[in-house]
Amino acid sequence: MKYELYYWPEIQGRGEYVRLALEEAGAAYVDVARGPRGTAAMMKMMDANMATPPFAPPFLKAGKLVIGQTANILLYLGARHGLAPKTEAGKLWVHQLQLTITDFVLEIHDTHHPLGPSLYYEDQKPQAKKRTTEFWKDRVPKYLGYFEQLLTGNGGTYVTGRRLTYVDLSLFQIVAGLRYAFPRRMKAYEDEIPGLVGLHDRVVARPNIKAYLASERRIAFNELGIFRCYRELDA
Repeated sequence: MKYELYYWPEIQGRGEYVRLALEEAGAAYVDVARGPRGTAAMMKMMDANMATPPFAPPFLKAGKLVIGQTANILLYLGARHGLAPKTEAGKLWVHQLQLTITDFVLEIHDTHHPLGPSLYYEDQKPQAKKRTTEFWKDRVPKYLGYFEQLLTGNGGTYVTGRRLTYVDLSLFQIVAGLRYAFPRRMKAYEDEIPGLVGLHDRVVARPNIKAYLASERRIAFNELGIFRCYRELDA
């Protein structure tokens, strides 16, 4: 099967978690909106006249299926490409972890847009500074500390044990994104999460991921996506 991924062409965003899974699996896929008239095709797919229209990108077309929401897409791909446990309990467990990552991604976004995405960053700088301070004081330790504990408890290789799952790929993206958005803060904090740092490095070294990161398919971090580098927030 050749998948069709629909997501905004200029950012990594929430679509990147799906791209990482597809790349690790060696799956054939088209990043539709990055091709000619691709964004128009994506918007047409979201037409409310469809029987089951997706609410927003990312969504994945797999044969006749159209699957929306990042965690839902990964639940589907994980079972079909060896990126999730085989048991029902195991599949639900990694899905639960991915939903927790989804919550954290929203909190990362809200460091620079605490009043909402309809306003420019420049319209909410004071609130962003306050939100970022709270984020690094309380939220980063809560989330990253949780995943660090899981890694330690399972031997420190991957979150669920010795086999990589899509959750490990997503945690790689979290570490990489925080390094881009908050280089000074993250450098100071990494001693607290040696397991996650090691996980990041193991994912980078995987052949398919290494090739992807070196290719033009990997969109660079930028100030349009979830992870944005504003020096005044990286005090």
